[in-house]
Amino acid sequence: MIKAGIIGSTGYAGQEIVRLLLGHKDVEIAWYGSRSYIDKKYYEVYQNMFQLVEASCLDDNMEELSEKVDVIFTATPQGLCGSLVNEEILSKVKIIDLSADFRIKDVKVYEDWYKIKHQSPEYIEEAVYGLCEINREKIKGARLIANPGCYPTCSTLSIYPMMKEGLIDGNTVIIDAKSGTSGAGRGAKLDNLYCEVNENIKAYGVATHRHTPEIEEQLSYAAGYPVCINFTPHLVPMNRGILVTAYASLKKEVSYEEVKAVYDQYYAKERFVRVLDKDVCPQTRWVEGSNFVDVNFKIDPRTNRIIMMGAMDNLVKGAAGQAVQNMNLLFGFEESEGLLMAPVFP
Repeated sequence: MIKAGIIGSTGYAGQEIVRLLLGHKDVEIAWYGSRSYIDKKYYEVYQNMFQLVEASCLDDNMEELSEKVDVIFTATPQGLCGSLVNEEILSKVKIIDLSADFRIKDVKVYEDWYKIKHQSPEYIEEAVYGLCEINREKIKGARLIANPGCYPTCSTLSIYPMMKEGLIDGNTVIIDAKSGTSGAGRGAKLDNLYCEVNENIKAYGVATHRHTPEIEEQLSYAAGYPVCINFTPHLVPMNRGILVTAYASLKKEVSYEEVKAVYDQYYAKERFVRVLDKDVCPQTRWVEGSNFVDVNFKIDPRTNRIIMMGAMDNLVKGAAGQAVQNMNLLFGFEESEGLLMAPVFP
C-alpha cells in the first residue's frame, strides 16, 4: 500500500483522481490539497464523497507533503508545479504533474505559448511525457511525469500509428477537435456559464491553442522530422468527452486491410485503446467515465487522404485516469488497476 497526495484535489481533474483512487486496492489518499478550501471537509466541496471521504482539505505545501506520501499528483494550473518542485522533493517522492509545465521540451516554446516564465527548466529534460502507450518503459523509471493534455492524448493516439509508419505527410495534418465544458476547469468564467454554452457550439483558440505545440512535438517524434499542424478545438454543450477528427494526405495508396493491420500492430495489446470495427465511428457516449480511447479511420481515395478519429473522456484518459495509469507503472502495479470501470451509459 502506498500513500498519495493530491494538490488541486477540488478541481474537476483532482476530484476525478480521488474517485479513481478510492477504488484502487494499493493506494491510500493521505492529502487532499486545495488552496481554496483549506480546513473544509472534502465532502462539503463534493457531496458525492459524503461518507466516502471524511478528510479535510489541506494546503499545497509540497515540502511537507513529500515527507508523508510516496506520490504527489499536481492537478493545478500551469506554473504551480514548476514553482514548487526541487531536488530535495524529487529525492523523496514521485510527482505526476497534470499541468503543461514539463510536457514541452523547449522552454522557449512553453513560455511563448503559455505566456509565463518557467520556474524550474532544469527538470524539463528529465521529465517523462506520460503517454503510457508510447512511453511505457521510460515512465517506469521516472521521478517526474508530465501527464499529457487531453486534446494531445486523443489526437496523438488517433494519428500515431500512421505517422510512425510513415504512411502520411505530417505537415498536411489538420485536427478538428471538440470537448465538453469540464475541460475548461471548475473556475467561474463567463464563457462557461450555462446560458453561454447551452444550445451552442463554437471554435476557440483558433491557430493559437496551447496544446498545438504539444501535439506537434509528439507527432514529430513519431514522424522523425518536424511536424507543423492545424489544430482547431471546439466547445460543445456536454459535461465530458473529446472527439477528434484528423485529416492527412497519404504518401501512397493503401487498402483498409493494410491500415487496419497498422493500427492493430500498435494497439492490439493495449488495454485502453480500442480500434473499432470497420465503418464504426468513435462516439463520446461510448467512452464516458472510462479510461478507454476509441479510435478508427476512413480512407478517402477521391482526395488521397485519410480521416483518423478518436473519442475519450477528457477527465479520465485525458487527465486523472492517465495519471493513475502512470502511477501504476511507476510503482509496479497492474497497469489497469483502478481503471477497469466500464463506460457509463446513458
